[in-house]
Amino acid sequence: MANKQSAFHMPSVNLFGSGSVNEAGTRLKGLGVKKTLLVTDEGLHQLGLADKIATMIREAGVDVAIYPKAEPNPTDKNVEDGLKAFKAESCDSIVTLGGGSSHDAGKAIALVAANGGKIHDYEGVDVSENPMVPLVAINTTAGTGSELTKFTIITDTARKVKMAIVDKHVTPTLSINDPDLMVGMPAGLTAATGLDALTHAIEAYVSTDATPITDALAIQAMRIIPKYLPRAVANGQDLEAREQMAYAQSLAGMAFNNAGLGYVHAIAHQFGGFYNFPHGVCNAILLPHVCRFNLIAREERFADIASFLGENVEGLSDYDAAQIAIDTIVRLGQDLGIPSGFKEMGAKEEDIPTLAKNAMKDATALTNPRRPKLEEVEEIIKNAM
Repeated sequence: MANKQSAFHMPSVNLFGSGSVNEAGTRLKGLGVKKTLLVTDEGLHQLGLADKIATMIREAGVDVAIYPKAEPNPTDKNVEDGLKAFKAESCDSIVTLGGGSSHDAGKAIALVAANGGKIHDYEGVDVSENPMVPLVAINTTAGTGSELTKFTIITDTARKVKMAIVDKHVTPTLSINDPDLMVGMPAGLTAATGLDALTHAIEAYVSTDATPITDALAIQAMRIIPKYLPRAVANGQDLEAREQMAYAQSLAGMAFNNAGLGYVHAIAHQFGGFYNFPHGVCNAILLPHVCRFNLIAREERFADIASFLGENVEGLSDYDAAQIAIDTIVRLGQDLGIPSGFKEMGAKEEDIPTLAKNAMKDATALTNPRRPKLEEVEEIIKNAM
């Protein structure tokens, strides 16, 4: 980190705590907008939550149209259809409601609405020229951090590849993390999104772009998650656990938003784009395998991670402590019901060369602490099968 400049990006306002969603309408009104497109998924729409939020926003004096078609692993087609709805309804802003899928879809729509063209034009780092239209992100899961990051991940359906769009202009205007909205998350989704947050913290901590600021955020996230994630999985109504996980995932999101990620995400994006596997589950499966590969590049940092995760490593060498960190990650995944590998999810070994080649092109690979060769990426994927 010596002689290296850094910048720190996050939304200018972030609301936390029970009842914070009640401020969405007045905050949106304060941005001076007239009509917003509420981007959400079919499930939250059918539950009536989208209508409830829309009513709240209308009562504050802002008109609302609802686009309830954000898919898990949102696609370029989702973005195209959402943009049509945005224009047809004469909207000037976006509200996203849900987890990473809704936020990523909404951010992509907002980016193209402000810059023109197609979402494919913005793959890579800081490609856009104009800030996206005002966007308020209301989070209902504790994991992706998408509600406060400059990342949006969209599947290119033609190539079956997830496009990583890393752009300061896709940082939401306002994020809201209200744990009351998270109590209904199923146990499996709670586990997957929570381990996604842990992955963000760990990859940010060992990243080549880590700074003392991102370290502080990542460390606190790593301390919270092992303590409160199992509780949230065991009992979704445990409001303390939900609130702590909301904070943890936000801390981890702020960390990776500025330090970057690594090969867990670079590879996970390929499984998501190729097979449409859930992102959090992909990260959870890959995390210990990528940690083992990265160990020689950041041995002392992996040793630190063991203690952050609550393990007693006093008197151990960095190498032995680092092994305990990886064992702890494996055990946490097992305890929370994460699949042991990709084969049981339907992945095929003959696809490994394609997955590996595409992973090496992913923008999130740029800050991985160890530079792999193609055959080494293939080996990581093979071990995770």
